[in-house]
Amino acid sequence: MSIFAVVPPLEPRLERSRAALFTDLRQRVGDDNVIDAMETVRRDLLVPDEYRDRSYEDTSLPIERGQTISQPRIVAEMTSALQLSRSDVVLDVGTGSGYQAAVASLLADRIVSVELVPEIADRASRRLQWLGYHNVKIRHAGAILGRPEDSPYDRILVAAAAPSIPDSLVSQLREFGRMVIPVGDRDYQMLTCVTRTPRGLVIQELGPCQFVPLLGDEAW
Repeated sequence: MSIFAVVPPLEPRLERSRAALFTDLRQRVGDDNVIDAMETVRRDLLVPDEYRDRSYEDTSLPIERGQTISQPRIVAEMTSALQLSRSDVVLDVGTGSGYQAAVASLLADRIVSVELVPEIADRASRRLQWLGYHNVKIRHAGAILGRPEDSPYDRILVAAAAPSIPDSLVSQLREFGRMVIPVGDRDYQMLTCVTRTPRGLVIQELGPCQFVPLLGDEAW
């Protein structure tokens, strides 16, 4: 994936913070392919200007309209759990800043990302195009969760919390496809990996997490 030459270089202080973050993530997550992809993505260019100095801290950060850019460790764990391959078509539910979609785009063939808030979707689309992530297509979310018209997907990643596993998203998964989604109440969730098989769903709990709520039918 090529990045345009107009992208500004990383400041030395942020470079040091970035190096420390990814050294820690390699030890904690243990998936070099995912961490290599994350190192390529300029998180500092995907956060609001007022939080740029904190862009390589291992924490979530606010973006527009009460949304967040996810904590790097959670991004690494979710992406690793998807077990992406270069031929995969991925549905990314909850575009936000576009950071998760950018990471996944370096490991898969094509990303379809949906966002409920038009101004957030438009900003992320412009920024990702500027950065050169041309295999990411951002769409405004409709009445149905996900984007059924482009299904089935090999993988689905949901960056917002649902009260239960949404049937509408499961129906958009290809057989033996995998979905990673936070499931729980508004304050506490369990990061959950769902695999669709001919005999039903195989569900694996990956650990506690905290996300903004998923909005819509089958959500909040």
